[in-house]
Amino acid sequence: MTARAARGPIRLIAGFLTVGGWTMASRVLGFARDILIAAFLGAGPAAQAFVVAFTLPNLFRRFFAEGAFNTAFVPMFSHRLERGEDAQGFAEDALAALTAFLLLFTLIATFAMPWLVLALASGFAGDARFDLATLLGRIAFPYMLFISLAALLSGVLNAAGRFAAAAAAPVLLNVVLIAALLSAEAMAQPTAPPGWHAMGLTVGVPLAGVAQLALVWIAAARAGYPLRLRLPRWTPGLARLAAVALPAALAGGVVQINLVVGRQVASYFDGAVAWLYLADRLYQLPLGVVGVAVGIVLLPALTRRLAANDASGARNAVSRAAEISLALTLPAAVALMVIPTPLVSVLFGRGAFGPADVAATALAVAVYGAGLPAFVLQKVVQPVYFAREDTKTPFRLALWAMLVNAAVAIGLAPILGYLSAALATTAAAWIYLALLWWRARNVGPELAPDDRLRRRLPRLALASLLMGSAVALFSALLAEVLSMPAWRYGALAALVAGGLAVYGAACLALRAITPAEIRASLRRRG
Repeated sequence: MTARAARGPIRLIAGFLTVGGWTMASRVLGFARDILIAAFLGAGPAAQAFVVAFTLPNLFRRFFAEGAFNTAFVPMFSHRLERGEDAQGFAEDALAALTAFLLLFTLIATFAMPWLVLALASGFAGDARFDLATLLGRIAFPYMLFISLAALLSGVLNAAGRFAAAAAAPVLLNVVLIAALLSAEAMAQPTAPPGWHAMGLTVGVPLAGVAQLALVWIAAARAGYPLRLRLPRWTPGLARLAAVALPAALAGGVVQINLVVGRQVASYFDGAVAWLYLADRLYQLPLGVVGVAVGIVLLPALTRRLAANDASGARNAVSRAAEISLALTLPAAVALMVIPTPLVSVLFGRGAFGPADVAATALAVAVYGAGLPAFVLQKVVQPVYFAREDTKTPFRLALWAMLVNAAVAIGLAPILGYLSAALATTAAAWIYLALLWWRARNVGPELAPDDRLRRRLPRLALASLLMGSAVALFSALLAEVLSMPAWRYGALAALVAGGLAVYGAACLALRAITPAEIRASLRRRG
């Protein structure tokens, strides 16, 4: 197969726009969901119990499926597609093995839920949050099974260059959860028990998992991969998959340990679990739209280029992924650090979520914002390893980041309180990125920035700083309007639009981005 043929099936920029567009829709709906959660649950015991219950299946989902299984599965499936081997049979073997394992794990976790809650939030011990989190955790945990299987099917679609359905699936999660929360509110009675809204919301979690799995299963069948669920069997392909996935699982486990450390620290400060959750949701918007989208599209594209010995194409793919990531991430990071209070106040400051909650959450948003570029660039660098089926190196490097995270979060908690968890997350992200980039020098030439990226990076940074100065000024001018219930949404929209306009104008003036290049990127293959 020629290098040109290998490049044909995947268009990097167009694929990114597809994934990013659907991810943006999901994140907007996610904000609507979190606005309702903040309004109905505030930052009280029910909100904190739900956050822990919802975190548990997502933690293991990232560990088993997205963090490990798909990291190994997508390159191996892509190689089989490239070579004309039995890719569908390999996918069915993987689906059967993953299903059997997850069924057993879900059953064990349901019985062990009290210990899992304590492992994530030992500060809940001895109060009402513990019992409620245990109950909600048992209801929510089957979501891990459904969404992990959906992640495998999404990997099939992504490897085949079909990004839309997999990217659209998270939209269903937010639609179902919003419907569940509104239904709980509609059925609430004056005598409703504490945690009524949290209970209704949690019931929607596994239902959303079923909906997401159904969507990608149907999409895979329509794309030419009608996977059948069969009894598991051990094959040489699965043996290789397990050998590659195990280090990725350990690396994913390190990342999730960082999350656990943060939750543990937060659980000892009243309200902090909810504050950090909502702050995390804000910085996850650009991270999801940019970083996750680039990582999803880049991995199969890079795998095919390396399989076709297209070194220049691989370097170009990584440089363009870094360029578009930074073009969208740097201004977002600056905005999160400069105007966190207006963002949090307008989005979440209502109902049970009071001014003190807004102030505490805004501080965490600013700290997370400082780490946003590192989180996004990790998604650009990691595929350089994964495309070569090297999952051991990222694991070893992640161990160092884990030590940094634990030392900062626990060591500074007596001084900074809950903010030590946010600061630890940001510090560990930059350390991990630096280690990944340093070690990749011996992996391949893909991470050597091309001339275009070296020219554009300082211009993008300057444009972002100019935008930051502008939004700080706009925020001061709109301060009174941003506090008016009837006008604050429009004021925030104007603030964001003004920042975008300044950034766009600065990029064009500095020639950090040109319209001609954008049009050419959308037309050009891969």
